[in-house]
Amino acid sequence: MGMTLAERIFAGAAGGDTVSAGEFVVAQIDLALLHDIFAAQVFDMLQEVEGDEIFDRSKVAVVIDHLVPAPSAEAAALHKRIREHVTRLGIESFYDAGAGICHQLLPEGGHVRPGMLIVGTDSHTTTYGALGAGGTGIGTSDMVYALSTGRLWFRVPETIRFEMFGDLQPGVTWKDVILHLAGRYGSDGAQYKAMEFGGPAVKHADMSSRLTVSNMAVEMGAKFGLFAADEVTDEYLIAQTGEGTERYGPDPDATYEAIHEITLTDLDPQVARPHDVDNVGSVTEVEGTTIDQAFIGSCTNGRIEDLRAAAAVLDGKHIAPGVRLIVAPASQSVMKEATDSGVLAKLVDAGATVLAPGCGPCFGGHGGLLAEGERCIGTHNRNFTGRMGHAAAEIYLGSPATVAASAIAGSIADPRTVEVSHA
Repeated sequence: MGMTLAERIFAGAAGGDTVSAGEFVVAQIDLALLHDIFAAQVFDMLQEVEGDEIFDRSKVAVVIDHLVPAPSAEAAALHKRIREHVTRLGIESFYDAGAGICHQLLPEGGHVRPGMLIVGTDSHTTTYGALGAGGTGIGTSDMVYALSTGRLWFRVPETIRFEMFGDLQPGVTWKDVILHLAGRYGSDGAQYKAMEFGGPAVKHADMSSRLTVSNMAVEMGAKFGLFAADEVTDEYLIAQTGEGTERYGPDPDATYEAIHEITLTDLDPQVARPHDVDNVGSVTEVEGTTIDQAFIGSCTNGRIEDLRAAAAVLDGKHIAPGVRLIVAPASQSVMKEATDSGVLAKLVDAGATVLAPGCGPCFGGHGGLLAEGERCIGTHNRNFTGRMGHAAAEIYLGSPATVAASAIAGSIADPRTVEVSHA
């Protein structure tokens, strides 16, 4: 019997020829990711329980990205503790504050390859499925065990396959696709399942788009959000690391819990309304809703492709009076490319405030907070009550083009109605 991509990843990690959905396996970890919200706590626990034993220091990455720059003395102390732990433990893959967001830095830095099993102290570790890797978030106690032993037990998830057909119309992106899926199938539509994305349309999805889709798979409850490794993956890995990859995907006779066929041709730009990611509809349903703030960034949509798409909408225009536009590049590399290419200048000329590379307003712990009654539309992945400040504020989610168009209009706007620069 053939295996799904998730089953194939677990078979490799568990050292067996085959595994099936529903089996429990003890799997070897290829990479463990920790970020600043939980890293110090995990290392403290590791020191108490296991005496600082780490299974393989070359397979651990630590990133300070959520509270950047440190917004309080407490955050600064936390960062200091993390640096001390990293130095003492001899962890080489350490990205300090300002380097960028973990889910951008690891693919960008060549840490992720097809077939790997990656665990992280962040729920959006599903992002790495864009490269055919199994990425999933785990808790602090599980991370302590993983760091100590290099393995964890898992239940092999059932897989739901999404077969994509057709071409996206101008002004519509893969962020709109994953928002549409969340709205159509619900925030629990893939609870502890693997979501596998395939079909003719994915051949036209670049790596940035795939990272966006895999990132938000967890918003539907998914354990993994997976794309097979193909020519797009090969080209990306060659560009980032100089070493490409062979094809790595599911078997043709794999068994799925369900297969959904999704036609993209007539899809409108999508917007998630407060206060749930699956409260999704066409941008036309909320068009004209006034906004106070617009945000472009996050591990979902802070890459150069996203900044470029926003700049194309904003070029030669200016944000509406009373609107704050905040941009947070996903990494220093993204910021440099945006600077060198002139993309950043276009954003600033349009009235944007540019933050240091990092999670920025998405996490809601510091910059870009909302007051009572204020409304934001952003490219991030969550719009829960109180996430960006006051519990009585509202968060809408959309693509970079939709957010940029809304910043110009001063209200949620359809990006298809705005003239786009192709310079």
